[in-house]
Amino acid sequence: MLAIEEIQQLERKNLGPLTILSGEDTGQYQIAKEALLQQIGFDTADLGFAYFDMSEADYAQVDLDLVSLPFFADEKIVILDYFADLSTDKKRYLTDDELKQFEDYLTQPNETTRLIVLVPGKLDSKRRLVKLLKRDGLSLEANQLKEADIRHYFKKILAETDLKMADEVYEQLLVKSSFDFSEMTKNIAFLKAYKASGQVEAQDIDVAIPKTLQDNVFDLSKLVLAGKTDAAQQLVHDLRLQGEDEIKLIAILLTQFRMFLQVNILKAEGRSESQIVGDLSDYLGRKVNPYQVKFALRDSRGLTLSYLKKVVSLLIECDYQIKTGRMDKDYLFDIALLKMSSLR
Repeated sequence: MLAIEEIQQLERKNLGPLTILSGEDTGQYQIAKEALLQQIGFDTADLGFAYFDMSEADYAQVDLDLVSLPFFADEKIVILDYFADLSTDKKRYLTDDELKQFEDYLTQPNETTRLIVLVPGKLDSKRRLVKLLKRDGLSLEANQLKEADIRHYFKKILAETDLKMADEVYEQLLVKSSFDFSEMTKNIAFLKAYKASGQVEAQDIDVAIPKTLQDNVFDLSKLVLAGKTDAAQQLVHDLRLQGEDEIKLIAILLTQFRMFLQVNILKAEGRSESQIVGDLSDYLGRKVNPYQVKFALRDSRGLTLSYLKKVVSLLIECDYQIKTGRMDKDYLFDIALLKMSSLR
């Protein structure tokens, strides 16, 4: 069960003596943290709660709240937020003596205190203190999820809405969201705001969800391939005004054209679409999404292997020249785009 699903089953009345939420996936962790605070009804005005930001709190006050008895209820909830000392991060806010004092509390906790520890980042499992937390508490970890977990979870989320979509459209949404938990959450919210109910089509995703940098770079490559140099230059100008760097743009273009080249080489060798997925997964050392291959084959239709090889080589050379300071990076990038168009 995912951390967010476990959190949805928690309430203030069934909260255990110790709950730890941590997570390497920053976006998923933040969503899980907000959900946890909402589930327990956290309110700064509620005297049944004591909240501490551990990056700036006085530990003496923290310890006092942990051991003191509640005044207005049978139990009180103490929340220790931003407890980076327990993560693999190098940040340290507490002294060794203060951490030892916290460890001592955990060995003999106050029966009327419900403790919630919020740790942005990965828990340092080698530490005795962390082992103690995991042993005695409910540990919720918002770490990077596998594609299958992402796909399964959001399938359930969409089933609870009035939105319907075909499998191919759902895959398009996943790819658009880069299989990222927080991006999927945000993009589903955009879709619900755009279309409260009914069948979601591919064009609805294009209209409802704001374009990412990858989307803009993909549009840029289409303009270049179509020979629309003025429109391409205007798009590059807009991206520069947004603070995007040429090296980042080249990296995304390279990723795109490398995929085009790889799928077309395998296609030329007589591989089927499913075989291409398998071969690429073996080559890259990770499972390649079948729809990424499907879209790459579709979008590179009409591009020859010779052209794709020249473009990849051109982009690598441009990247090298920019990083070695050969010439102005704006100039080098603009020339690379013109060469891509002329080679076509």
